[in-house]
Amino acid sequence: MNSRRIAAVLLVIAAIAAILLPFVSATLLTIGIGGIAFAAGIGQFLRLGEESNSQGKLFRVLSALLYIGGSIFILIDPIDSEISLTLFAGILLLVEGVMELASGASASGPAGGLSLVDGILTSLIGVLLVLEWPSDSLWALGTLFGVALFTSALKLFSSPAEQPGN
Repeated sequence: MNSRRIAAVLLVIAAIAAILLPFVSATLLTIGIGGIAFAAGIGQFLRLGEESNSQGKLFRVLSALLYIGGSIFILIDPIDSEISLTLFAGILLLVEGVMELASGASASGPAGGLSLVDGILTSLIGVLLVLEWPSDSLWALGTLFGVALFTSALKLFSSPAEQPGN
C-alpha cells in the first residue's frame, strides 16, 4: 500500500471520528487554533529585532499582544470561542460562496458549472450556519471538519498515484 492510500485511509478514519464526535473535534480544533495564535504571537515578539524604527516595533508588539491575548481567551474558554468561531465560519462560507457564484457566472465550460454548484452549496452552508447560530455551534464545526477530511480522502483515493521522478 503506497503512502497516498495510507494517508487516504487515515483521513477517512479521522473524518469518521470528527463526524461521530463533532463536539470533541470542534473543541480540539478550537484549542488548536488557540495554540497556533499563541505561537504566532511569540513569533511576532521574536521578530522585534528585525524592525528598524520605533513605529515598526510598536506595530509588531501590538500584533503580538493581539495574537497572545486572543489565544489566551480561546484557551481559557474554548467552548465560548467555538461559538464565535462558528459564526465566523458561517460568514466566511457565505462570502466564499458568493465569490464562487460570481466566478462561475463569468467562467465558461464545465468548470463554470462546477463553480456555480460549489457557490450555491457553500453559500447555503454559510447561510444555515449564520441563521442557526448559536444553537449549531457545538456540532457544526466538527461535522464540517469531518466532511472536509472525508472529501480530501476521496480526492486521494480517486486521483492517480504520482510516478517516481515526476
